[in-house]
Amino acid sequence: MKAVQLFALPILATALVMTGCASRKPATDIQAGQNPSEATTVSTEGLSEDAALNAQNLAGASSKGVTAANKAFLAKRVVHFDYDSSELSNEDYQTLQAHAQFLVANANSKVALTGHTDERGTREYNMALGERRAKAVESFLITNGVAATQLEAVSYGKEMPINAGHDENAWKENRRVEINYEAVPPLLK
Repeated sequence: MKAVQLFALPILATALVMTGCASRKPATDIQAGQNPSEATTVSTEGLSEDAALNAQNLAGASSKGVTAANKAFLAKRVVHFDYDSSELSNEDYQTLQAHAQFLVANANSKVALTGHTDERGTREYNMALGERRAKAVESFLITNGVAATQLEAVSYGKEMPINAGHDENAWKENRRVEINYEAVPPLLK
């Protein structure tokens, strides 16, 4: 039993480091000039980390920068890539532009850009490709006025597929960057 525990501990620690769990915390800082009584607080006692993050995000959601014209684009939180590419497609420019406008209008918003690849290629190559994809989205947003401090680019490579299939349709879905709001997401109601 003790040997199993000693074997599992390094694997668990490695998994946590590889997925970046340590950096996935809700932003609760009060910004300069903000009245502490105006800060939104939500009791997250007894919730999992993901549930607590979602509760905090919903409490701090903003409609500032959300228009009827960009609402559908803000609802889209994934951009896809061609095989072995980190080039943004023409179809994704409007989505990214809508997120850029929202982030510029909401300086307290924070976004994690998670880069993913399909299963083909080595782990190391795919980690680098996922990072290039996340950095391409980050660069687009910064070029369109978003503060670099609002963004975090992370690569998961091929480690977190959304489609476990082994064909072109699955691979196409897995080649992506997800736009994950960690603080003050768009209120799309």
